[in-house]
Amino acid sequence: MPYVLVTTQIRLENGPTFVGDEHSDPELMQYLDARKVTEPGNNFSTYLTDLNVRQVLNQLEKRCYSLVGMSGMGQTCVWTMWKSPTSTNEEESDK
Repeated sequence: MPYVLVTTQIRLENGPTFVGDEHSDPELMQYLDARKVTEPGNNFSTYLTDLNVRQVLNQLEKRCYSLVGMSGMGQTCVWTMWKSPTSTNEEESDK
């Protein structure tokens, strides 16, 4: 998947951070130390990590993701990260 949405609420900028939905790459979610959670009242799951946003963005950059955009919506901040399908990095080539 070439796109990852990273979100957090303004009052929680030190974590936890939402890093994916139920269809996200499980290997990438494991790399981000994210666990799948279903919030009460939702009929879908998301991935949540205790890393703060800066740590998540740094980890994604190591995996060749680039920042596409950032926006605030109410009390939520959203970062959109993108990875070229043709990009490779040392970590992936070591496998």
